[in-house]
Amino acid sequence: MIYGVILAGGRGERFWPLSRTERPKQLLKLISDKTMLQETIDRVLPLIPVERIIVVTSADIMPLILKEIGSLKPENILAEPFGRDTCLAIGLAAEHIRKIDPDGVMIVLSADHIIKPPEKLLDIIDVGAQIAAEEDKLITIGIDPTRPETAYGYIKLADMYKSIEGIAVYEVDSFTEKPKVAVAQQYYYGRKHLWNSGMFIWSVASVLSAICQCQPDMSDHLAAYALKIGTGDESSARRSLYEKSGPISIDFAVLENAENVLAIKADMVWDDVGSWNALERYKNKDMNNNVIIGNAKVADSYETTIYNETEGIIVTLGVSDLVVVKTDDIVLVAHKTKVNEVKQVIKELAQDESLKKYL
Repeated sequence: MIYGVILAGGRGERFWPLSRTERPKQLLKLISDKTMLQETIDRVLPLIPVERIIVVTSADIMPLILKEIGSLKPENILAEPFGRDTCLAIGLAAEHIRKIDPDGVMIVLSADHIIKPPEKLLDIIDVGAQIAAEEDKLITIGIDPTRPETAYGYIKLADMYKSIEGIAVYEVDSFTEKPKVAVAQQYYYGRKHLWNSGMFIWSVASVLSAICQCQPDMSDHLAAYALKIGTGDESSARRSLYEKSGPISIDFAVLENAENVLAIKADMVWDDVGSWNALERYKNKDMNNNVIIGNAKVADSYETTIYNETEGIIVTLGVSDLVVVKTDDIVLVAHKTKVNEVKQVIKELAQDESLKKYL
């Protein structure tokens, strides 16, 4: 059977101050009237029932998710004691699935992506699951670049492996992590690279075998933890697992080293909604290309994104290329070219005890 594994850890710091410790990005309604996590769940429900959807998240967010997503049962949420990046999160989910279905196939999704139309993703999952169920393959979903983006990783395609129902599956030559502008332009115009979406399809047996080959220490820790699943020692065993395992992504840990990696070229709109600048790609704009969400009045202002969640008003006059965000207790004003550096501001706030309440 197919299982959905949704990675929903992290805080989405680039969406601060809207994204906070008690309200992380995946629980924000940024694009629609649903949270991004709910959108992700709904996207795969036609193919995967909620009983076979597993959410991996941080322990402090778990109560918020249970409150927000009423259809999820506590046993379908795997709470991480602290973050260790995607390899361990995926290994954790794989061990839990293997416990109930050793032949299970898992589709790994992130909780904060935009995908349109969702039917295209379902077709890809169906094709990828067919391959994963029959062959020892690790399948990544790649996106045809629409711009020379430096914030994404890239997949260089090799020969076509096969085509199923019009969906092209390729062997993978190599991975490149977040290139410089000149390299991103080369990849974009060369048409031999895809964006690495961070979505994957594989059997639990294949991914756990790959972790064993590429990260033997982590594999040993996972195997020891698996013996405690369903027992009274599971919680303490999970903490021990995370204490013993280092942080590393599935890309660095496994995919860049494995020889059985395939890529499905996805013909769909995809966006990881990585920062405030992403809103201008999906929200309506006024005649001066301003994106206005909430109560605001703009005059002689251009190319500016305003997000106001308060009853008060934001007024701009004679500005351009800004991001302005207003919450009950914080106002952020940033130039669009600097908005990704908000993570540094958060680090500085965290160093001041009197300012930690704003995180």
